[in-house]
Amino acid sequence: MFRRRQKSEDAVEQLADDAISADETADGVEGSADSESENVTEQDPADRVGLPPAPRPDGPWDVSELENPEEGRVDLGGLLVPGVEGMELRVEVAGDAIVAATLVLGNSAIQLQAFAAPKSEGIWGEVREEIATGITQQGGLVEEEEGPLGWHLRAQVPVQLPDGTQGAQLVRFVGCDGPRWFLRGVISGQAAVQPEMAGILEQVFRQTVVVRGETPMAPRDPIVLKLPEDAQMVADGGPAAEGEGSRFGGASLDPFARGPEITEVR
Repeated sequence: MFRRRQKSEDAVEQLADDAISADETADGVEGSADSESENVTEQDPADRVGLPPAPRPDGPWDVSELENPEEGRVDLGGLLVPGVEGMELRVEVAGDAIVAATLVLGNSAIQLQAFAAPKSEGIWGEVREEIATGITQQGGLVEEEEGPLGWHLRAQVPVQLPDGTQGAQLVRFVGCDGPRWFLRGVISGQAAVQPEMAGILEQVFRQTVVVRGETPMAPRDPIVLKLPEDAQMVADGGPAAEGEGSRFGGASLDPFARGPEITEVR
């Protein structure tokens, strides 16, 4: 059963949304980084912006790259999300549009959101830089690392706690550039703090399939999702709040609030 929660604002999600929508002119950037990089021994983060998408030998996948992409996955339209025993799958709703999916497993979660991207270059390097800038400007801490999913951000993001005091949310921002799409993941909970807990969620990210479609889209436009055919949406805690929200929904990143979900998918 799906339950639709009331729309709420979250500091981490707002930072990520701002980074995605900050600059939509990436299609016109010329790729000239290779011409002056022969003698560089350590790559500057700025040099990772505007590069072609990196190879993805272990995923995430484009729908055209797998023979049976729906097998073992929940069909959300723009994303095919792998099913994991014991998981809860929640969708993030903005108005009538579903813009993200969050898979919760125990005390950890990963939020998945896909966007259109330019044909000839990746945008994860640029988005990563923008997210980091936004976090530090708000007084948070961020560290860029290279890990199993490539370059990612480990961050402590300032948030307001329910009692009104200030706290910090520990998250990891991961991303992958594909053919004309970009997939972002936000890992939270224990998996954001303890690397040994992150393995399953990292595998979920790798095994996610993006269905970009052939409809013309501007770079950084969200790839809209849909409910599975046999799912029902039931209001949780009252009718969904109305309002414009941000272009990517202003969806709460708190994965542990009760929201639209499927329990025991497998």
